[in-house]
Amino acid sequence: MLSNTCKYALRALIYLGKFSEDDKRIGIKKISEDLGLSSPFLGKILQNLVKQKLLVSTKGPNGGFAIAKKTDEITLWDIVIKVDGEEFFTNCLISLEPCKTHDPSKPLCPVHAQYEKLRGEISSFYQKTTLETISKDIDKFEDLVRL
Repeated sequence: MLSNTCKYALRALIYLGKFSEDDKRIGIKKISEDLGLSSPFLGKILQNLVKQKLLVSTKGPNGGFAIAKKTDEITLWDIVIKVDGEEFFTNCLISLEPCKTHDPSKPLCPVHAQYEKLRGEISSFYQKTTLETISKDIDKFEDLVRL
């Protein structure tokens, strides 16, 4: 399961990917109001994404945030890995440890084989889905705000 921080990051990056322009930044207040998210919490998330080089930011009256790369170069995988780490893609469904650290002398969890296949499909989806792909699927602003 993705953390709320990661979900907020995904929503904000999708929003910026759809609505930011090269020469114009969008302010934190506008982003938080449009997405219905807490401005202080979202601000911390966006600053982290700047450090992770997924966003750029400018201070001042015309400041704000914008995507750091082309939207076809940022995948959902990139975002999740930078915000939540690899655990979403490697952890066991039942056990508290990643499957890759499994002790071979002990039995695997009862859903390992089924979940391993599903986890592979999920990983593939996240690696192939770009912000550009999602932006094309969002026809209007209302579609994004409902997320």
